[in-house]
Amino acid sequence: MKNNKQPSVYKKIASRILKYKFSFIVSLILTVISVIGTLLVPVYIGNAIDCAVSQGKVDFELLMHNIVIVTIITGVIIVTQYFTSIINNKIAYNVVKDLRNDCISKIQKLSMCYIDSNEHGDIISRVINDAEQFSDGLILGFSQLFSGVLTILGTLVFMLKLNIYIALVVIVLTPLSLFVSKFIASRTYNFFKNQSESRAKQTSFVNEMVGNIRVVKAFSKESDNINDFDSLNKQLSNDSLKAIFYSSLTNPCTRFINSLVYAGVALFGAIVSIKTGGAFSIGILSCFLSYANQYTRPFNEISGVVTELQNAIVCAERVTGFIDEDNVYVEAGDAIEIDTLSGDFEFKNVSFSYTKERPLIENFNLNVKSGQKIAIVGPTGCGKTTLINLLMRFYDIDSGTIIADKTDISKITKKSFRKCIGMVLQDTWIKHGTVIENITLGNPDYTREQVIEAAKATHAHSFIKRLPNGYDTVLDENDSLSQGQRQLLCIARVFLNMPPVLILDEATSSIDTMTEMRIQRAFNKLTKGKTTFVVAHRLSTIEEADLILVMNDGNIVEQGNHKELLAKKGFYYDLYNSQFAK
Repeated sequence: MKNNKQPSVYKKIASRILKYKFSFIVSLILTVISVIGTLLVPVYIGNAIDCAVSQGKVDFELLMHNIVIVTIITGVIIVTQYFTSIINNKIAYNVVKDLRNDCISKIQKLSMCYIDSNEHGDIISRVINDAEQFSDGLILGFSQLFSGVLTILGTLVFMLKLNIYIALVVIVLTPLSLFVSKFIASRTYNFFKNQSESRAKQTSFVNEMVGNIRVVKAFSKESDNINDFDSLNKQLSNDSLKAIFYSSLTNPCTRFINSLVYAGVALFGAIVSIKTGGAFSIGILSCFLSYANQYTRPFNEISGVVTELQNAIVCAERVTGFIDEDNVYVEAGDAIEIDTLSGDFEFKNVSFSYTKERPLIENFNLNVKSGQKIAIVGPTGCGKTTLINLLMRFYDIDSGTIIADKTDISKITKKSFRKCIGMVLQDTWIKHGTVIENITLGNPDYTREQVIEAAKATHAHSFIKRLPNGYDTVLDENDSLSQGQRQLLCIARVFLNMPPVLILDEATSSIDTMTEMRIQRAFNKLTKGKTTFVVAHRLSTIEEADLILVMNDGNIVEQGNHKELLAKKGFYYDLYNSQFAK
């Protein structure tokens, strides 16, 4: 798995880095200057040492000259490394910013099938945690990999120039360090993959637990949640310890080998110095030892960040894999834009199932005329909400055709199609923003007066006035609004837009009976002349519907108006009377 995927991940990362080509080139130039400086410093330090040959024989003028040069070079190194660090951080953070933007864009394009079939916590973990981990690894890669490789190559050239035999000692021993690093790193990849997956499971669990804390407390499941989280936490801890333990072996192992290299250079250099009668001076030996240190140090630094780099690659694979997910809806090439709908719909032999093993809707047929109010009723799991999902194109049908105004809806762009439909769901969503921003969601061009009129029509105006700042009160998930008040705001959104087609999926389920009666009267005004689909459990709310579809096991078992269905004394009759049975 690693061998197949990693090269493509590296290629994707490289393409994103090269988006900031100018900054990348500047960073490379500054790195080259910094490395050249670090290579020159030992030369002048060695020259300075040779200025003091013996007691009383010190060339102070040449000594000071070398010291001044070393000081200037060191200053240049400090400045270049400072700006290199800034540029590398900027590139890394911009790359991660682009990744997160692409992730959010991908979420908007992914099919509902993908969203519903994957844990939301795992998706969140990829966008937030994995992207952050990748950022940390990318910064380390910029700061140490590039300079490390250049330093290794540069010192190797200088050592070969000074003494080829001593340089060969370094070259012969170095592969041991590379072998150890590669051996350990190749085995830590899967550990980091397990760590990342465990982290995602933990995020998903916390997201689920916090979002449903009332249910947890209502059923006294606090202890079970603590135990479940402890189990996930232990798994993450074990995976993390394995990954860090094996990867952390790299640094001490390579340091040991590098110490052997340094000792070998010192011993062999001393022998050469003695045998050459001073031709290989102490200053040159000092310079060589500095180069040996500089040559081996990048191996230590790179091996020291193997943990972060391996983790970064795993996280990059998860993030880019999510971005490259192909479970997205692609508009048909001949898809058209529409401005409005008359409200005529026809379902022709529509079949759909969430999984192939469990058929749900089969050969479904329905004709809806403009202006009709269609109520959809039936027991839980019969396919009511699924029918709405297909109509809204949250899911694509397996076979058959859904026609709107004599046009196959698959030939209409989703955006223009959905703009013609107003939808109120049982699940309310309030975004972080003012009351006005929440009511005008999707169309901020409405005036304040229009918003207030919509709120009055839905009986939301009275509670909005009581909020701290009225219509300018900022709402979020932690505000004190009741579920019913939230639902009224969602209904106000639909009233404001006045779409030609309405879908009401248990739109008044969280509203008290008195307010519901008022809302129903308001709905009757709003829906007059508009095609309306109503999903309802309380059958008393749909008695005035033009057509009631009674569904069971994905099929329409009965249809007609309220009086006709009661007269049949069939499935609807039993459902209706069961709600009023004592």
